[in-house]
Amino acid sequence: MALKFFFGGFRRYRERNLLTAALKEDIVRLSRQHRTIYCYLILSIWIFLLIAGMYRYMGTTLHVQNYASGRNFFFGDSQGRQGRRQIQECNNLSLIASDGEGGNLEGWNLAGVLMLIRHGDRGPMEHIRGINTINCGFSEPLPILHRYKNFIINSTVSVSASFSHSVWLKNGPFHGFPLLPPLEKVCLLGQLTYRGLAQHLKIGEIVRNAYAPSLGLLQRPQPLPPLKVLNGTSLDGKSPGIPPETEVVVYSTRYRRTFQSAMALLYALLPLERWMGLTIRESHSLSFCFTDCACQQADQLKNEAAREDTSLLHQHPAIAAVVHWIGLSLLQNPSGQANPLEVRDAVLALLCHEAPLPCRKAKDKSARNPPVHPTTPENPDVINIDSEDGQTSAKEDNEIEDIDPEIEPEGCIEEPHIDALISFTNWQATKKTKSPYTRKIGLLRAYGLIRNIVGNMLKMISGERIKFVLYSGHDRTLQYLLAALGLHAQPFFIPYAARMAFEVYRSQNEAQFYFRVVYNGKDVTNRISFCEGRRSLRVSRGARREKADLCPIENIIRFIHDDYFVTLNATNFKDACTVHHRNYDF
Repeated sequence: MALKFFFGGFRRYRERNLLTAALKEDIVRLSRQHRTIYCYLILSIWIFLLIAGMYRYMGTTLHVQNYASGRNFFFGDSQGRQGRRQIQECNNLSLIASDGEGGNLEGWNLAGVLMLIRHGDRGPMEHIRGINTINCGFSEPLPILHRYKNFIINSTVSVSASFSHSVWLKNGPFHGFPLLPPLEKVCLLGQLTYRGLAQHLKIGEIVRNAYAPSLGLLQRPQPLPPLKVLNGTSLDGKSPGIPPETEVVVYSTRYRRTFQSAMALLYALLPLERWMGLTIRESHSLSFCFTDCACQQADQLKNEAAREDTSLLHQHPAIAAVVHWIGLSLLQNPSGQANPLEVRDAVLALLCHEAPLPCRKAKDKSARNPPVHPTTPENPDVINIDSEDGQTSAKEDNEIEDIDPEIEPEGCIEEPHIDALISFTNWQATKKTKSPYTRKIGLLRAYGLIRNIVGNMLKMISGERIKFVLYSGHDRTLQYLLAALGLHAQPFFIPYAARMAFEVYRSQNEAQFYFRVVYNGKDVTNRISFCEGRRSLRVSRGARREKADLCPIENIIRFIHDDYFVTLNATNFKDACTVHHRNYDF
């Protein structure tokens, strides 16, 4: 009985093992037969995901307007389609008007004015397709523009008979610089246009009415003999009766657009004899840093801010696609993923001059024609790209991953593309205005300029002859200064021909000196960090007894000497500019 039970259990165990082995053989045979099916299935899933990704990338490009609206890039009509047609950087002549400058302040006398300007309207900073078709001329009636042009052409030396525009012949760093843009209607890279010239002539008239009578700038040193100016007298300052100008100090960066902008404004401000006696001093930096320039910490902060901008663009692939599309369609030599600010600057050349949005037909990249750019016969370096001007930035190692540059677009740049670009860069600029990098970079870059401003203020109140100081610079000149003064409410993008005036006043009753700041015709004194609230004095201004804010000069002196580097955790410029490397040794 026991033996029978033993053999029965052994038989069941053997049958179970045989069944398990057979099942394993069936599974292995089945898996071998369907391995190809599994591979096809995995490949199909991968292809589906790839197509879905491409569709999403391309679809967001085609429907970028909806994408932008969903991401809250549009800030209302002022920065949407209506804002595109009246973009504030263009600063149309109709928008330039006298408002907050000057005026009779009750109980106060104007002692001097320091003014910073951005150059006027210019050509693009990058080679763009069809630039020869853009009309950068100025056709609106402006009598002073006609007078200025005729005076320059008839009173100075032409460089060549075939290409006639006149130059400044006084000795100094600007000797030989043309006083007029070389061509009236052609957009030259980085060069002032006649629209830009008209902007500063109009501003000069505003400044003349606001300040010249109070400062005594309308007095003529000595009258010139009749017709001498228009018949062979050159602008070299050596003619009899033209003494050197001492009450007006002028600084300009060594670019034609800043020099020409300054000379146009001063022509409208000063009597002719005083204008011809001017001496133009060169600033070697667009930030007008003078002796306080080299700053390693500012360079490092700039790189960190650039990485932050790159990260923002990474987070919005649809915008990156639109920027790339516009860049390929508009820029002459695009490379990889275009910088949104470079593309915006190129687009401004179209918007500010009311040029149509371009269209392109696809063609073989190897068949491209070499770019042809307008030049001037007498001096090829007239197309001198100032890489530090505008909102453009040099390409660095932290660029966005390149989109295939071999793709040649076919189609037109449309309004939704422009709306998305403008709205994104405006949104990006709003974030940049609030970024701690912007304030710190502004403090470091504007330190030398603010020191120079304070020094000239002290000269004005100490009885020296200086009455008017002009700094003719770039958008970054004003960006750095606005950031350093804590004027966060101002737009990040500085318009062409923007102006900022520091008006110095002396009390009529006692020796007290105050100042006020007017930016593009608006009094912003009470927004400055060290002039806010009760730190300023409110006085009556003008016949209508409007109110104006005056800030004690001692506030800006205390700011530059005691409080300037607190945000930077330093006590002086040298320490603030030193990069401290972390030591991880234990």
